Amino acid sequence: MPKITLLGDSIRQIGYGTKVAELLGEGFEVYQPKENCRFSKHTVRGVMCEWSNDIKGSDIVHWNNGLWDVLDYGYGTFTPEQEYISNMLKIAEMLQNKAGKVIFATITPVTENYKLTTVEKIRRYNEIIVPELEKRGVIINDLHTTVWNNIDTYIRKDDNIHLTEAGIDACARQVCDIIKKNL
Repeated sequence: MPKITLLGDSIRQIGYGTKVAELLGEGFEVYQPKENCRFSKHTVRGVMCEWSNDIKGSDIVHWNNGLWDVLDYGYGTFTPEQEYISNMLKIAEMLQNKAGKVIFATITPVTENYKLTTVEKIRRYNEIIVPELEKRGVIINDLHTTVWNNIDTYIRKDDNIHLTEAGIDACARQVCDIIKKNL
């Protein structure tokens, strides 16, 4: 039975992660932390410590990070670009040492009404990390484009960042498809 691990922020925790196990079906063991994996440095610690044993032996780890990293609460971007790259490459290396394959899901967009970051900054962070991860053999799942192409349907209007039910369904299907394709 293939073992799948899902790591990520609330786009995973209250988003696509709520449906992936069901969509994959009984032939899969799916592990995901109950907690939000938050920003990249938090995920580094979780992969090193709290989730380490649960991840070990996964056939595939599917992971997303970035929305927390690109936020600006008025003091500059929470995680500067070089720190983000460093954290993400550390996560990728650790995951590759614990799992058969690693898939990274790009940072999903926010609406123009979201106040703590911009789509431009999100795209920039995707642009700087995707080539670095690809060089290291990480598979890319472009959730950003999927959500962007249907942003009015896939992003909630009440908070301008989280997935709607339709967004959750679309992202969960895409996550399952890429997992099955790479087994």
